[in-house]
Amino acid sequence: MSFLEEMQMRVTVRGSCSHCGELISGVPQGSVLGPLLFLVYVNDFLGWIKTNIKMFADDTKLWNTIRQESDSEELQEDLDRLREWSNKLLLDFSIEKCKVMHVGHKLATSYSISKADGTLCRQEEADEDKDLGAILTNDLKAGKQCTGAARKATNVLQTVKRHFTRLDKATFWILYKSSVRPLLEYSIQAGKMSVNVRKDIKCLEQVQRRATKRLQYAANIYYY
Repeated sequence: MSFLEEMQMRVTVRGSCSHCGELISGVPQGSVLGPLLFLVYVNDFLGWIKTNIKMFADDTKLWNTIRQESDSEELQEDLDRLREWSNKLLLDFSIEKCKVMHVGHKLATSYSISKADGTLCRQEEADEDKDLGAILTNDLKAGKQCTGAARKATNVLQTVKRHFTRLDKATFWILYKSSVRPLLEYSIQAGKMSVNVRKDIKCLEQVQRRATKRLQYAANIYYY
């Protein structure tokens, strides 16, 4: 319990330190017990939500199938419970990072979350958002995810080209499989049903063709 009780903090700027202040919540960032204690701390959050919820560390997503107005009201009630839970546990969240995305229906409803001072804040409606590194759009298409992945993979290939004047086949495949291909495959498995448009497939395959063209297969040493 000494890890959690009577904790204090201070701020240091250019060698000058502030007075120590008592911490009434939270754990030291970067500590070994921090992640485990955080999960224990937020474990009861699931019992407050009536709709659907997914949590990954401190990222939380609420959703509901909207068929009628009462479904929207149910989701808004969960957002109100979210604020109540936040106030109770002294665990505030960044409202400016909260967004609403309407997927696959025409019944679009606006939602709001109250700030700590009780002021209502209408949530921004987004056509796309990045979730754990994957780009999600309101039409559930994978075009932007494929384009972004191809751009990152091409940049890595250019970096390899600048730093390696000559490569043997074994070394090249190690670099490609560890630094390039994972970028092309990230989150594609989850959205493979949507990666069936010819332009998206071509976008990813162009990176692989660009990589293989850099090799001269006529020799044991492969040059760019």
